[in-house]
Amino acid sequence: MTDWLTATILALAGVAAVVGIVLLVRDEPAQDRTFVVLGVVEVAVLVQLVVGAVSLSQTDRDVSGVLFVSYLVGNLLVLPIGAFWSLAERTRAGTGVLLVAVVTVIALQLRLETIWDGSGA
Repeated sequence: MTDWLTATILALAGVAAVVGIVLLVRDEPAQDRTFVVLGVVEVAVLVQLVVGAVSLSQTDRDVSGVLFVSYLVGNLLVLPIGAFWSLAERTRAGTGVLLVAVVTVIALQLRLETIWDGSGA
């Protein structure tokens, strides 16, 4: 895995979290631009899935492959699930769900790093 990709995903997810917090404070539902930001994060996570799978196939590290790939796939699914839930619940609660999904992406990203380092299996 690459550090720049991890940093990019964490930065993008941080921006998405700030957007979610602002919307929560304003008591507004998620808007189209919010979903654009989430889409950018999702594309970065998709790139990470591909890069992570290729890196896993080419490494000699002591990495639990099944655990690593399951976290990559789970990370990919979190934002679409949160987005659909938010679209179904067009209130402050739906915006809260998006914020929880973004924070989950951040947490999964940090966990992926510990698994990749071999200390988190």
